[in-house]
Amino acid sequence: MKRVIAVVLAWLAAGAALAAAPQGPTPEAVEATVQAAIARYHLPGIAVGVIEDGRVTFAKGFGETVYGSGDPVTGDTLFKIASNSKAMTAALLARLVQQGKLAWDDPVVKHLPAFAMHDPWVTAHMTVSDLLVHNSGLPEGGGDLMLWPEPNLFTRDDIVRGLRHIKPAYGFRAGYAYDNLLYVVAGQVAAAAGGASYEELLRREVFEPLGLTGCRVGQFALKEAGSVAQPHGRDGDRIVRTRGDADIVPAIASAPAGGIRCTLRDMLTWANVWLAPTPAQLAWLGPAQRAELWKARTPMPISRLKREWDNTHYYAYAYGFRLADVDGEWTVSHTGTLGGMYSMLMLLPDRKSGFVFMINGDGGRARTVLGTALLKLFTAPATSKGVAGYAEDLERPAAPAATAAAKPPLPDIARRTPIRPDALREWLGVWRDPWFGEVRLCPVGEAVEWRSLKSPKMHGRVARLDGRYLLVWDDEAVDENAWLTFSRDGARRQLHMAKLNPDGDFSSDYEDLAFAWERGCD
Repeated sequence: MKRVIAVVLAWLAAGAALAAAPQGPTPEAVEATVQAAIARYHLPGIAVGVIEDGRVTFAKGFGETVYGSGDPVTGDTLFKIASNSKAMTAALLARLVQQGKLAWDDPVVKHLPAFAMHDPWVTAHMTVSDLLVHNSGLPEGGGDLMLWPEPNLFTRDDIVRGLRHIKPAYGFRAGYAYDNLLYVVAGQVAAAAGGASYEELLRREVFEPLGLTGCRVGQFALKEAGSVAQPHGRDGDRIVRTRGDADIVPAIASAPAGGIRCTLRDMLTWANVWLAPTPAQLAWLGPAQRAELWKARTPMPISRLKREWDNTHYYAYAYGFRLADVDGEWTVSHTGTLGGMYSMLMLLPDRKSGFVFMINGDGGRARTVLGTALLKLFTAPATSKGVAGYAEDLERPAAPAATAAAKPPLPDIARRTPIRPDALREWLGVWRDPWFGEVRLCPVGEAVEWRSLKSPKMHGRVARLDGRYLLVWDDEAVDENAWLTFSRDGARRQLHMAKLNPDGDFSSDYEDLAFAWERGCD
């Protein structure tokens, strides 16, 4: 009898535990949510995967690698994961720490003697840990023009040398401002400590042991990569391909910050490395370094919508991951944005669950809305607003006061008038910025062209608009047009730039540039 009672009690306890276990979304619910986002935002292609309790329960591609091509997105389609690369770079460093080849509190100059920040004290005290947590004092996106538009001719050594010329926006370790350059420096630290290039180390220490067979870093031939998603933008109501790959995809300096490509299959494997690691994966990176990667380092601001949608009270940056509470649950996540490519990785570690998706279109709002709607399928399905509700919230002004104080519309660049060389005679010539290097402002026929030496895609024509000088880029790869301001300090001629759209992409960090005239056009 005692044995029967024990069995019954065990059965009841198991049933109670099963009933109490959080339920994840059905494949039908995921499919409906994704289809709603595709329809709302006219996405050219997207790959989506869901994990529940360590098992992949949904993995599917939608749309096309190139809009109108008929080539379908699949689980093996390669996407740029952009800043989701940062967690892989952090994991590579953790591997080297585990192997005793470096320490998180090592000064950066121990491994890179040429490294320097603007302030010598910061140079001496910046550690490997500081490179990963966005509290260096650099302005948001500071120096990103050395990374994008890609490809360009800036090397990682150029970036290490250029950092000393970028003035800080706030005190060292005094706040949060997202940056990319220091992840490139982190890649160089890994190379110095590991005795091989960043690309070789990443393949050897991350891709190969984890079975991320589709992930790519460094140069590769497009035809050998199989299915590869191409980025897209918008031209009015039309979806257009932008920034397409060449036959040989080059290695890029930005890889440690945002230059890795992976398939959905790889990203689901990567997610499960953290959610439900196998014994081999725990040997690959043990509990001590896993804890280091997910330790809160820098508090992050919490947006109004994040408070309203997710009831978030805590938001912080770790090593290549973001940590937050959502509807009372712990989340670990990151996003990626790179010229017509958007991605999201969202983990709910206590459930061993999460999701990942990658978009090959103009998907900033789509990522925000789809990410929230998918997350609510886990954390608050009964109160979710769904894709339509979150999309409407995102498009609605924050409050009546915000409407009253709305910013004026941006100037219409179609009204610009070209500038002839004679009108800029005093300012024509070769100019130099300490970190961005040389640009030419010189006649091309009856026009004036601005052209960068080290960023070949950055060339455009100067015009007048509303009494100011405006630089309009020729290449679609350059996101933000720029105002030009010329001035003199005694005999010294100066050139400064600013985004036409003050709220434009922070990676177009024109405001950090300070050009001095060097010589005439030759």
